[in-house]
Amino acid sequence: MTGFGIDLGTANTVVCHQRHGVVLDEPSVMVVRVSETRAKRVRPVLLGHEARDLMGRCPVGLTAMRPLHDGVIVDLEAARAFVVGVLGMLAAPAWRRIRPRAVIGVPAGATALERRALLEVADEARIRSPLLIPEPIAGAVGCGLDPLEPRARMVLDIGGGTSEITAFCYGGVLSHRTSRIAGDEMTLALYRYLRAEHRLLVGELAAEALKCRVDSDQGPSSVVQGIDLGTGRPRLLTLESEEVLEALKPTADAIIAALAGALDDLPPQAADDILTDGLTVFGGSSLLRGFDKLVESELAFPVRMADRPLTCVAEGAARCLSDPDVVRAYETAFLDAA
Repeated sequence: MTGFGIDLGTANTVVCHQRHGVVLDEPSVMVVRVSETRAKRVRPVLLGHEARDLMGRCPVGLTAMRPLHDGVIVDLEAARAFVVGVLGMLAAPAWRRIRPRAVIGVPAGATALERRALLEVADEARIRSPLLIPEPIAGAVGCGLDPLEPRARMVLDIGGGTSEITAFCYGGVLSHRTSRIAGDEMTLALYRYLRAEHRLLVGELAAEALKCRVDSDQGPSSVVQGIDLGTGRPRLLTLESEEVLEALKPTADAIIAALAGALDDLPPQAADDILTDGLTVFGGSSLLRGFDKLVESELAFPVRMADRPLTCVAEGAARCLSDPDVVRAYETAFLDAA
């Protein structure tokens, strides 16, 4: 029987079928009624892309929320409602008749309590005997690396809420660092920059769209619309891509500092492997233009960008359904290393 690999991210939730590939990729956002936010049972009004479109423009009585923060569950009921709802979007009759198997990615820095909360939510979503795998390991598998081989590897997963740097070898953890500087911090940095340097107030979606346009290398300049703080009137602003990248550079520097710390924790022979083979980078925020060149110039070793940085964690988790040795090896490796 086949199953699913699931990446419950702060920014996006991705589900990959073992045979059919990615079957769902939706923002980790839902819209609920304000009166239900503290209720025992939360019933989402909208989920995924439809809910994200209402962020910053919800009418009275509704609120948009992210049920996952830094990739972990902090509100059990909200997360249950989201996971049950988003998996229901698969509209697969077999999902309702038979409880499927699934391997779920979890942040490497998640505590035992946070892992237990995720397992409870998975059971509510009718997943049979769910297994957890650290997201850096799942992403490595999705990028074609073998976490069980006797050679040190290092990956950098830059998600929406956290950046995780992990070095591993032969089923064990050599070094791990978690940084709260990630995609959300980049969006916030742009918001603050526009407000401080250009006196322009923009919404969260506008700041994120500006960041994504620079990431995708769509041109030498971008136009952003907001409210002029001096006049209170709408204003259009044209920004050169280089200026946007300069505004984001402090957050990129913070991630590189955490990466350097993880390298310092390595034994010499493991460091030699990584300096030879390089670093594998994935996660949505790894798409920041020029990030790989910045890492190479700062740390002087090769950087390999994942072919599918947004979905490789879910793809790797799905592959682990047929390779349970990886799950068994790393299931508690990070808890033991903490």
